[in-house]
Amino acid sequence: MYTLFHSPGSASMPVHLALLEIGVPYELRRLDMDAGEHRDPDYLKLNPNGLVPTLHVDGQPVYETAALLMLLAERHPDSKLAPPAGTPERGLYLQWMLHFSNTVQAAFRLWFHPQYGGPPEHEAAVKAAARVAIEASWDRLDAHLTAGGPFMLGSTFGVLDMFAIVLLRWSRNMPKPATEWPRLAKFAHKVKGRTSWKRLYKIDGLTEWA
Repeated sequence: MYTLFHSPGSASMPVHLALLEIGVPYELRRLDMDAGEHRDPDYLKLNPNGLVPTLHVDGQPVYETAALLMLLAERHPDSKLAPPAGTPERGLYLQWMLHFSNTVQAAFRLWFHPQYGGPPEHEAAVKAAARVAIEASWDRLDAHLTAGGPFMLGSTFGVLDMFAIVLLRWSRNMPKPATEWPRLAKFAHKVKGRTSWKRLYKIDGLTEWA
């Protein structure tokens, strides 16, 4: 059985969605980020970055959202949440997974925590640059879904879509949220209609952007 260390609304959401979609048994360990539980020495032994998610896999801790999504898809191929190695869709899958992790998620880190981008006097500029990067990604994602939707890889829902929907959710309070892009709004509406999304919201007690 898997054990997921998580915090509602955080980068653990896509991994939680994957577990729900796959339908395997799992245990949740909720961390109170406001109380600093992610910096507890015992947790840092599992994830030295002091972040969520961390997933116990066969008794070993593994972390990083993109890595966990890819790992779960590989371990449960019958769920068909990612294209197998050697298929034509594999390159596109890897490209978007790394783009979400290295570009979009990284930009959100600076949007939410501009202090990581330099001294206090630079925080406004850091946030402005992060917003530019995020909105540029929405442009590309909107065009991609318009050309080949309804999901990231066409008609099949998978871990890429789970990552995407949570990133879109994070933009909900930005000056121009992702749902102002027409195709992204349709994508969000479709994914939020899934049973896994509704179950996750109930489990985590979330209400906003439902």
